[in-house]
Amino acid sequence: MLPIKDNVLTDRFPLVTIALIVANFVVYILAIRHGGSFISGPTELQEIRYGAIPFSLTHPGVHCAEVVRRTTFGTSGPEILCNTRLLNASGIAAQNLLPGWQTIFTGMFMHASILHIGGNMLFLWIFGNNVEDALGHVKYLAFYLVGGVAALALQVAIGPNSTAPTLGASGAIAAVLGAYIVLYPRARVLTLVIIVFFFTVIEIPAYVMLGVWFAIQAVFGAAGLTTAGGSGGGVAYFAHIGGFLFGFLTIRVLVRRRKEVQPPYPVY
Repeated sequence: MLPIKDNVLTDRFPLVTIALIVANFVVYILAIRHGGSFISGPTELQEIRYGAIPFSLTHPGVHCAEVVRRTTFGTSGPEILCNTRLLNASGIAAQNLLPGWQTIFTGMFMHASILHIGGNMLFLWIFGNNVEDALGHVKYLAFYLVGGVAALALQVAIGPNSTAPTLGASGAIAAVLGAYIVLYPRARVLTLVIIVFFFTVIEIPAYVMLGVWFAIQAVFGAAGLTTAGGSGGGVAYFAHIGGFLFGFLTIRVLVRRRKEVQPPYPVY
């Protein structure tokens, strides 16, 4: 389900939401300047350097990551390398490694591909402007960043020894979604629904769309815990869950007055 627009009007210009979208795309362009492509995203080297790696956050002074070695015969399976071996294999100079606490924020603005950043920014634009309208610019920016930290915290708590870099704004955006469902449960979202080769555009209540989204994250997150690798297919489902719960639980304290949503009229 891809949101197109909602029927909640805003009183404030979404300055911070637009600035965050621009910042994410600027970081994406800067990351692929050092390799990679506009479609497939930055190289593994950039992901290791700027992504938040749970193992490095839970083991200060030790920097480990999954590295795919490239040889004349192709590529090998991913290896977990640490410290000097990681530096030699990835080509990152030791002095260029970022402290773990900095990657909490750099990873929040890094994305793995154009589809990754495109989907995230679409959700941020549709739902972020309304949450910004309710919170105000400064409070909204703080809420977004802390939501991203809370999202990563749950992901690290579930997999403290994971060496896969965590990338993307989806944890912070999940906090925005959690706030939105509390503030505007009666809102309706014009949505593109795709089922295999069938697609249609319909209006869906916000609580249904975001409730289904959260349920999917919970199901796939739980499924990842039962697999041998427990990786969730490279998607940080528990970051999504953590961010959503943070937004859902804290927005009631941060916003005293909620805007009344008008009865559902067509939003075409």
